Amino acid sequence: MTTLIMLAKECIPGKVKTRLHPPLSLEAAADIAAACIDITATAVESFEWTRKILCFDGDSLPRDFDGWDVIEQARGGLDERIGAVFDVCSGPSVLIGMDSPHLDPLVLETVSRNWPEGCDAWFGPAVDGGFWALGLREPDGDVVRGVPMSRGDTGAIQYARLIDAGLATAILPSLRDIDTIDDLDAAARLLPGTVLGTRAS
Repeated sequence: MTTLIMLAKECIPGKVKTRLHPPLSLEAAADIAAACIDITATAVESFEWTRKILCFDGDSLPRDFDGWDVIEQARGGLDERIGAVFDVCSGPSVLIGMDSPHLDPLVLETVSRNWPEGCDAWFGPAVDGGFWALGLREPDGDVVRGVPMSRGDTGAIQYARLIDAGLATAILPSLRDIDTIDDLDAAARLLPGTVLGTRAS
């Protein structure tokens, strides 16, 4: 089986999902961030993992993470923080972000236990040019360190890193990060019956 890593930060108004403001208030944007974490974590908990790690930036967790190992994010840029958490893992490991509540559960089932023979890595591209998932059969933070983050070519550079490292990489379905109100509305249509799904009604 696989170690699942979720990267998240404390949901403080003005510190998370700020591009949802306006039209949402900063408080409502923070509530959306907390809902994203909760929905994503609940989906993760439906599957068996070798280990579940919440790599968290902040003091106050937005929900109960019983059964998870909660570790503090390392200092530095996002590439360094991702690299650091991979370095404390062993065996197949997959990292996802806090804003993937609309991911297909079948994807989680696949990466939790169905790594194809010869698959060294998983790569989940994001519509904005980044990536929402990264899996490594043999975790190595240096595969991520130095990749420029939050750019339109971040995903392309990270994917090239995997290939240049000689890793046979399987591609996961593309997802939209929830950054803007359009992203939120698109995700909400996929999540009826949730807090986010109320936006689609």
